[in-house]
Amino acid sequence: MSTADGVAGNPHEDTMLRELHDVLGTALAMAQEQLEKNGGFLPFGVTLADDGELRLVLVAPPEAEDGEGAEATEHQGDLDAEAMLADVIELLRQGREGCRAIAFASDVTLPEHGSDGIHAAAEHRDGGLLAAILPYEMTASGYVYAPVEPDGHDAQVFTD
Repeated sequence: MSTADGVAGNPHEDTMLRELHDVLGTALAMAQEQLEKNGGFLPFGVTLADDGELRLVLVAPPEAEDGEGAEATEHQGDLDAEAMLADVIELLRQGREGCRAIAFASDVTLPEHGSDGIHAAAEHRDGGLLAAILPYEMTASGYVYAPVEPDGHDAQVFTD
């Protein structure tokens, strides 16, 4: 179900859309913060629990488990970000009980833009989906962000 097709004024649809925007916005903002602070970020998730709390979901890089975590984060290109994103999604799937909405974010290459971008997707337990891409470039004066663009997304966490 696309939230863009929601009926205006329907309190349930309005709440679901607000919750999707909350987790998606939080994921995009956290990714931007980490990008500007550390020059990159690893895939992560955000949950909105039934109690209204937003929580962060992270997985350790495989190298960190072997005691090489600090070195690994300096060389993020050497990490398998796709595998880490799959692990984050699996953790979100396992912990979805008690969550109203989830989002996950990852750093992606956008060949059509000639730049990198932040991809974030949000899912609601009642079926709503939102996804966005935030293209960015590193310039001499810092990161420059293009406008957020909507993106397609199939449910990966709330699938049944």
